[in-house]
Amino acid sequence: SQQGCDPFAQTQRSKLQHRRARINQQINKEMRMRAGAENLFRATSNHKVKETVALGLSYVNSNLQLREEELEELNSSVDVYQNDSESISVPMIPLGLKETKELDLLVPLKDLISEHYGEEGVLFEKEIKEFMELRQAMRTPSRNEAGLELLMEYYNQLYFLDSRFFPPTKSLGVFFHWYDSLTGVPSHQRALAFEKGSVLFNIGALHTQIGARQDRASLPGLNQAIDAFQKAAGAFNYLKENFSNAPSLDMSTASLNMLVRLMVAQVQECVFEKMTLLRSQHNFLTRLQLAQEAARVEDVYLLVHQTMTQAHVKDYVPFSWTTMVHVKSEHFKALSHYFAAIALCDCPAATDAELPEQEKAFIQFHVTMPEGPSLRVLLQDPEERRKLGKAHLKKAIMKHEEAMRIHGLCKILRKMDILQEVLSFAHKRSLSKYSEIDHEEDFFETGDAPDIHPKTHQKPEIKSPNFSQVKVTDLFHRLGPLSVFSAKNKWYPARRVHLMRGENGFGFTLRGDSPVLIAGVIPGGCAAEAGLKEGDYIISVNGKDCKWSKHAEVVQLLKSTGEEGVEITVITLQGSEGPKAADKKAAAMSSGSGMLKSNKENSRKSLMNSKSASTLLVWSKKSKRSKKSTYGVPFTAVGDNEAMY
Repeated sequence: SQQGCDPFAQTQRSKLQHRRARINQQINKEMRMRAGAENLFRATSNHKVKETVALGLSYVNSNLQLREEELEELNSSVDVYQNDSESISVPMIPLGLKETKELDLLVPLKDLISEHYGEEGVLFEKEIKEFMELRQAMRTPSRNEAGLELLMEYYNQLYFLDSRFFPPTKSLGVFFHWYDSLTGVPSHQRALAFEKGSVLFNIGALHTQIGARQDRASLPGLNQAIDAFQKAAGAFNYLKENFSNAPSLDMSTASLNMLVRLMVAQVQECVFEKMTLLRSQHNFLTRLQLAQEAARVEDVYLLVHQTMTQAHVKDYVPFSWTTMVHVKSEHFKALSHYFAAIALCDCPAATDAELPEQEKAFIQFHVTMPEGPSLRVLLQDPEERRKLGKAHLKKAIMKHEEAMRIHGLCKILRKMDILQEVLSFAHKRSLSKYSEIDHEEDFFETGDAPDIHPKTHQKPEIKSPNFSQVKVTDLFHRLGPLSVFSAKNKWYPARRVHLMRGENGFGFTLRGDSPVLIAGVIPGGCAAEAGLKEGDYIISVNGKDCKWSKHAEVVQLLKSTGEEGVEITVITLQGSEGPKAADKKAAAMSSGSGMLKSNKENSRKSLMNSKSASTLLVWSKKSKRSKKSTYGVPFTAVGDNEAMY
């Protein structure tokens, strides 16, 4: 299996993650102290003790506040995740990974293997340790495709862990501990759904870090950033739609909704940047498109800002994030007016041939039509174009100044040189253009330019995680095919039966494979006398494990026995005595909720198709019909909505 990053590597990102882990542990400690002090405060009636406890509580609460402020500053360190190229790009907001505690599954899984599967738990230590190593590795994924694959591999393995070791009626007795990504508050649950949800959150968070690190001054970098933020939005959206009752705030519906919108806005920003790279900015229509594209970015960031300032989210989201989103909303509004102004002022007046196309574009350009002459006159009169352009520039400068004012309100953002530089550059560019077109003899009052209608040529796509791209094999496949050997099935103790071949063979028919099923027992035959029943599964022949054996392989083992007879071991599923029940059980298992669609170890067809049956009297070639096992099957589905309680 793959390895995570070296946890001791001293990169800027790993230092941040180490600090996050340390702060999380301190928050956990302070919260436990606070809970203990509160319990003592409620329990005691001694006034002096109450005073002492109250003093201790105020100390603990102030410590907690300090830790939370420290964590907020950490979550605001977006510059660490940005690309270090010399080009200036507006910083993007990435998420830090959720931290978790180590998990020791050795004893619980060994016990369950012994109790439920009747196997020696110690024989599966290698597989259990391999799973635990995979979990340990996914705590420190590298910030690239390999890191994503590692998280996906672990997420996919959780499907098999769930199917093998989490019975519907019994708890495994282990707790999954995870820390909130933004507040550091610890949560723990026995539900595996909490583990799956937390890993899925980290898949989304890692996509945000990959998106933020791209060099957005180049086309390949922009395309990769768009892809990463779209996949981040998809992961958070998938989490929102498929997991409920999360114990931590970062995985609540309100928070995930905010994160999806934030990622979509960052995609839209990249789309605008891509357009400025790809298209010549000297063309009138292109500049109108850029203005509308910038207005669209402003629109989506405004929606994110509204979401971040809602009651359920406001106190939870770092102030620097809310401020940056607000700054970007004002900044892109300023840019939309700037591009409108240079379209009008820097491009020549429309010729008669260009007029119809320019009129068509301009009629849908403003939210409300500008006051003054008709469109035809406006587009063909340089002076009228300059007047409207000047109004747009005036509004652009106002919005640039508003963006810089809001930026100055946040102490953390003030330290961010890149953002300061971008805002300052855009402001100076608009001022320069304004002084260029402002004539001394202008006696008209510059009007208020109407807002620009938002429009994009590339709508962001929310890309759900593609779990099937990372193929995994069931680490515990030695336990047998999942259709039978799963946590939700129960069976009677294995029976060892010795059979001697009679005149009419052994006296039973077989169907299916992996494992092979006894489909019929001939009355009065050797099998009937030995106590074999319809619906029994053959799990070994003469000591050879047959759980994964194909039909033809079991037949061959039986045929090759001599006069000494054969010893077979069989199991009977509880509640599946008899062929109809066995068929029904296998059919249910092959189409059950949460099962892989391609897991058909005992598909209904092979059990119900009488042509595939064969007695040991007449061996049929059709008995070689086989089906795929879960071993090596790609993970393609997870269960429907999983609730965490």
